[in-house]
Amino acid sequence: MKEITKLGVIIITVMCSLGLTTQTNFQIAHSSSEMPGIAPESLQSLTAIQSSEIEESHFESKRYLLLDSRIIEKTENVKLEVGKVEKHDANPLFGEEKEWEMRFDNFYGNVIFDEEENIFKCWYSPFIVDSVSHGITLEQRNRKFKPPDNREMGVLYATSIDGINWEKPSLGLVEYNGSTKNNIIWRGPHGSGIHKDKFDSDPLRRYKLIYKEPGFGSGKKMLVSFSEDGVNWSEPLQAMGVDAAGDTHNNAFWAPTLNKYVGITRTRSEEFGREVARIESDDFVNWTKEEVVLHGTNKDLQTYAMPTFYYSGLYLGLVAVHQQSTDRVWTELTWSPDTHNWFRIDEGNPLIAGSEKKLDYDFGCVYACASPVFKDDKIWIYYGGSDYLHFGWRNGSLGLATLRPDGFAGYVQKDRSREGIVTTQPINLTGEVLKLTADVENGGSIHITILNSDGKEIATAKSITKTITDEILQLNNKIEEENISLKIVFNKAKVYSFCS
Repeated sequence: MKEITKLGVIIITVMCSLGLTTQTNFQIAHSSSEMPGIAPESLQSLTAIQSSEIEESHFESKRYLLLDSRIIEKTENVKLEVGKVEKHDANPLFGEEKEWEMRFDNFYGNVIFDEEENIFKCWYSPFIVDSVSHGITLEQRNRKFKPPDNREMGVLYATSIDGINWEKPSLGLVEYNGSTKNNIIWRGPHGSGIHKDKFDSDPLRRYKLIYKEPGFGSGKKMLVSFSEDGVNWSEPLQAMGVDAAGDTHNNAFWAPTLNKYVGITRTRSEEFGREVARIESDDFVNWTKEEVVLHGTNKDLQTYAMPTFYYSGLYLGLVAVHQQSTDRVWTELTWSPDTHNWFRIDEGNPLIAGSEKKLDYDFGCVYACASPVFKDDKIWIYYGGSDYLHFGWRNGSLGLATLRPDGFAGYVQKDRSREGIVTTQPINLTGEVLKLTADVENGGSIHITILNSDGKEIATAKSITKTITDEILQLNNKIEEENISLKIVFNKAKVYSFCS
């Protein structure tokens, strides 16, 4: 039986014991200056998301990222800024080394750390029949790229013990040039997304895959498949109800706040070009019709793909932005409370930018894999990099960028000569301690005041003058009231999250 393999979506729930108060609706600031990082046109739809529409389970993590504007009451002299990634010294981790890895293209990687097997797994989708760019000079790349008429994509599989050094096992599943000694799982599927579903009671459906039918042009169907081991896959079924273009990195995951599967795919419009679209399903076979949930600000900056995952009570999207005028691609950040309404974070400032050196391994394109791997000390974000332009002659590879814990985005001062202030909505304190995660520069500081439901000061914390991760705040008074707010005043610092 032909096999397929795709991405692993990691759903991580970080458990802390802090709850939002249920006594009041989340009040969203009514101007972009009050709600930095949220575009003015997005405020109306965000304001409409009231607490009555948000299930308690949405905040089951009890860890609160400050990028979530629902928990912010007011701000002063601050802006929301994406985190700073570090690219791993071992990059690129692997490249187009096999004869069937003719062009990684956008890579469309799906990476998980399988806790049951204690191993990293990667499913990726290069073109296995294509024109190759190996050994081509910069001058030669200026000619127009021309793929062959029989161009074909495949799904390939790699594993790693440490996430840095990867092996491409000989699977013996699929014939290529007369041999099955390769790591190909399936020939043909386009834009495959794979995740390991720990919530499905059927072990034969442990791994799930969604992809676009092979080939280009209209009339191609979206298909799904299931697997017990992520290597041997069932015969595909049509994803009923979907009529999206789907020529992107399709990805799907279990949305715990909705108790449904959510798929992220792509459609197109005359005004914006490529657009991010959403579908949902109860059974991973029957889906809702696609709805556009995100597009670029103009046709030059198109949203090409968006691997999406659930983390700490919200959904984060790693948006591949394809600039038509330069033909380069980078990754930006967006978030959603419900997978329907999406909000750009620090739009125009990449979370993962490409190199500025031509023919460097990620100069041309950066396509984030689905999804991050969460480790104790860092967040690992794998990505497919290309050394030249999206539509050009390019070589591809797997790269790794890392973030500090909870470091997707944080608040910084707009004017560094004045302190920044962030005040949260009331929260329901149920834990013994309160913790904060933040970066502090030399000479910087963070001062936290605890307010009761009337806005009266009831405690203060010892000043913080160093970078911290889940640091317990040293309070001068015991907090006995349930509903409290945090007033965070800082200088030369970046604040990310809190929990208890």
